Amino acid sequence: MASNIKNEVLIRVYILLFLFVAAAVLIFAKAIRISVFDGEKWRSAGKALVKMRPVEAERGNILTEDGQFLATSIPVFDISFDPNSSGMKEGDFDANIDSLAYLLSTYVDNSFTPGGYRDYLITMRNEKKQYVKIKLGASYAEKEMISRFPLFRQGQFKGGFVVQQKYRRERPFGLLARRTIGYVREDVPPVGIEGSFNYILNGEQGEQLMILVDEKAELWIPVSNYEAIEPKRGDDIVTTLDMELQDITEKALLRAMNYHNAEWGTAVVMEVKTGKVRAVANLGRTDEGWWETYNYALGQPIEPGSTFKLATIMALLEDRVVSLEDSIDLNKGRMEIYGKTVVDSYAHGLEKTTVRKAFEISSNVGMASLVHQHYNQTRDEKGNTIKKADQFIDRLKQFKLHLPTGIKIEGEAKPYIKTPYSTQDEWSGLTLPWMSFGYEVMLTPLQILAFYNAVANNGVLMKPYIVSEIQHMGKVKETFKPIIIDQAIASKSTIKKAQLLLEGVVENGTAKKIATDDYRFAGKTGTAQVDYQRLKNRTQISGYQASFVGYFPAEEPLYSCIVVINRPREHGFYGADVAGPVFREIADRTFASKIDLHKSINEMAKENKHYKLPSKSVGEKQDMAYLVKHFGLPTYGTAGSDWVMLQATAPDSIRVVTRKMEAKEVPNVVGMGLRDALYALENRGLTVEVVGVGKVVQQSIRPGTKLGNYKNIRLELK
Repeated sequence: MASNIKNEVLIRVYILLFLFVAAAVLIFAKAIRISVFDGEKWRSAGKALVKMRPVEAERGNILTEDGQFLATSIPVFDISFDPNSSGMKEGDFDANIDSLAYLLSTYVDNSFTPGGYRDYLITMRNEKKQYVKIKLGASYAEKEMISRFPLFRQGQFKGGFVVQQKYRRERPFGLLARRTIGYVREDVPPVGIEGSFNYILNGEQGEQLMILVDEKAELWIPVSNYEAIEPKRGDDIVTTLDMELQDITEKALLRAMNYHNAEWGTAVVMEVKTGKVRAVANLGRTDEGWWETYNYALGQPIEPGSTFKLATIMALLEDRVVSLEDSIDLNKGRMEIYGKTVVDSYAHGLEKTTVRKAFEISSNVGMASLVHQHYNQTRDEKGNTIKKADQFIDRLKQFKLHLPTGIKIEGEAKPYIKTPYSTQDEWSGLTLPWMSFGYEVMLTPLQILAFYNAVANNGVLMKPYIVSEIQHMGKVKETFKPIIIDQAIASKSTIKKAQLLLEGVVENGTAKKIATDDYRFAGKTGTAQVDYQRLKNRTQISGYQASFVGYFPAEEPLYSCIVVINRPREHGFYGADVAGPVFREIADRTFASKIDLHKSINEMAKENKHYKLPSKSVGEKQDMAYLVKHFGLPTYGTAGSDWVMLQATAPDSIRVVTRKMEAKEVPNVVGMGLRDALYALENRGLTVEVVGVGKVVQQSIRPGTKLGNYKNIRLELK
């Protein structure tokens, strides 16, 4: 009996042992098959499902020179839920799903009801899904709120809460300088500062182990919360842009584009002494209105028209073949060259005038005849042909008009200056005359501006630049300073005459209508035909291009500016009518907003201009004494009462005159500011009515009138 029981136990043990051995053999065989025969297949599958993936680095900021953000990266978060996370317990899921669904439907996605969201999450868990979208592009505050929801607060593994940080590019100034700031996008050429300095702004990507949770959608989620390689933030770019000037420039250009119903326009403001680009505006017509769709200032070569006449006259002056007071035959604004007619833009009726006047009125005939006379090929005494066109082109190259500016932004177009007598360039006998007034030559607006800026800068050609520093976390890594391209593009004599000519255009010539008494500026108007064709008996024109380029103030230039407006369809097309007012508005508003454009009172006192000294200004003796001392004004005379008047008696001196104020008479408050006038009148029992602002220029009751008969007095201020 005992023996039988023992044998039965042994049989069972042997059976179990056999089963264990068989299982081990099968497992071993399976392992051999997986590792040896199918190893490559499964290793490939593993690599495909779990691998190191790039982690986006925070992109550097683009700043104005005074530290305002032009472009910055805002962190955003893609939030998802892994309902089958390896660390999640069934009990935790069941205990929290109702509360989680309620909060998600209430605060995140109200397209679900709480019950609907609950059923959806349960379905995703039952289907073994590892990715459920909660919110894409969530802000930091939203991410923090959602992370405190039930279940999610347990983190990625126990709570299935998965967060992937990304960055969204923001522009705090909206559309201001949109094209200049630019962008970097997939499958699109890089644009503007973003594109040109992408290698600096972009930083270095990190790496993180991720798992593929949706092969069809190519969705990857992190395996852990830690990167194997931390991303390195990009450096910041500090630009030379002044957003106050940028706003002024864009608004002025936009008003003109609307008023003239134009095709596109651009305006650039540059600092004369340094070459810093302070504002760039580009507007083009689209179906949705005006947008910065293209950087016309940098990338659009144009035939400059009459603005090129400055280069023409400077070449003639450099070669000493003309003087400004030479007489020139304008033939009432019409001449024939090789069977073609050159005409001036308006009928001035002048037979002869000076070279100076011809430039001021922007005579095409004047410039063409001078160039044809002095640079056209001639013959020497032996009958040999002397070709002089090279001499003119060499002068243009001396002015660096054949070279791009080299500004560090992608997309600058190359200038086009024809090679003399080149059949490839279609050189003809008409080329030089037509070049003289801005045709058969191509320059971008920025290249034209750089040339005018050099004239304003007494011949020193500066390289335009728009980036002044590279910073990392507030520390300067690299500084870009002004670069001089050429110390003198022309002789001092030529530059001085060029400056006088540009001032004359505004004071006596084509830009006279936009001149102002408030300050002096210099510049040149330009009107060019667009897409013109010289037909057998006429010229076919598809439109016009208006431009104005110059600098201000004329005496000590601080800013240069160019405005180009293409195909204005309404309210005129000449440069003085279309582009000139934009320049003037930019200059006016710049003067109003920039204190460094205004001279202090003590500086003005040094000038021999009588009207600039304080005259007939009335105030309390102590106040006036403080002012003349503070500003260092030269004064003489003494005050015999508490009230005094400052009166300019010479170009450089001010007399202090006593202003008597009797207690029982209506005082003389003409010349006072409002504060002093109110003090003097109300202390004598008078009620004051005020009209205007400034100083008192008129009072309704004559000074010296006895008090008592009047209660009210009216003051006019101006």
